[in-house]
Amino acid sequence: MTSMMDTRGDYELRHRHAHVDDDAHHRHAHVDDEAHHHHTHADGSHHHGGHHLLAVEHLSVSFSMYDSAASYFAARKVEVPVIRDLSVSVHEGEVLAVVGASGSGKTLLADSILGLFEPNARVEGSIWFDGERCSSADLARLRGHGVSLVPQSVTHLDPLMRVGDQVVGAATGSRRRERVERMRRLFERYGLKPEVERLYPHELSGGMARRVLLMCALIDEPRLIVADEPTPGLDLELAIRALDDLRAFASSGGGVLLITHDLELALSVADRVAVFKDGTVVEETSCASFSDPEQLRHPFSRALWHAMPEHDFAADADGCAPRGDAPCSADAAPAGGVLGPISAARSDSRGGGTENEPCRR
Repeated sequence: MTSMMDTRGDYELRHRHAHVDDDAHHRHAHVDDEAHHHHTHADGSHHHGGHHLLAVEHLSVSFSMYDSAASYFAARKVEVPVIRDLSVSVHEGEVLAVVGASGSGKTLLADSILGLFEPNARVEGSIWFDGERCSSADLARLRGHGVSLVPQSVTHLDPLMRVGDQVVGAATGSRRRERVERMRRLFERYGLKPEVERLYPHELSGGMARRVLLMCALIDEPRLIVADEPTPGLDLELAIRALDDLRAFASSGGGVLLITHDLELALSVADRVAVFKDGTVVEETSCASFSDPEQLRHPFSRALWHAMPEHDFAADADGCAPRGDAPCSADAAPAGGVLGPISAARSDSRGGGTENEPCRR
């Protein structure tokens, strides 16, 4: 039986096929679910680390909205699907990159992992963390206490709180003095002067604000970091440093879910790539598979490969056209066209950043 999240927030994620009639049946179903959970992901991931830190199973998210095509006097609501039957996992010690076109629903995946849903959201599926199936209350407790988010938008910073208080306040499990010392080491690493501690978010450039968001995640000593487009607004050196820190965090035993539309960035730091299209993962593969398009199973994955600048946008067997010719077919091309050259350091939306060369390691 598939359950639905209550739109008022008192909801629970359940396994797609579990049906609970009494306590004994519940215990039996939970054991079966855990066996299914470990079996289905172990074969598909091809990762030697073994332990699944995060597993998202059969996630679907839709929104109840008024039909824009209906007349004013005949208004009716329709379900608009955004994420469709999505399954993906992150192991201890790895970086998994979720790659897809802008506007395809990747940020909604990040929000789902943290249990952040709009009131009109209808959600089905299961989210597991460290071997335990999570309810919405569990996901809320994990935010900042096991799972940290590097959000896409700098507006996540509290406009009424000074930067230093926000970074220190994001940390748990150690004395405040130790957190302040750690924050200052991070400030030095990311090129922020000590006086930035006293500033408010509106006094920061876009690149500075992104560094603060990254520090809020790193200082919190989480098990899993969900990084949603963490490098726009950073110059090349800082972007590489941020990626190196995410890689080091994973290598020390944590896990990173890196959400990006930048395939070049993903291949520079990730262990595996999940290709995201039309609200679901169409292919999950190792980074090594992107060395040869013949190793990629899905046309969209091959279209991404051909869109990389070193491949000169050459046509492939799925109809992707070379530069200057017609675009790929609708089935092969990303929404909005095939992704072109992409940079880890992009223009700062506040005017404080610079345009740089693509990030390479």
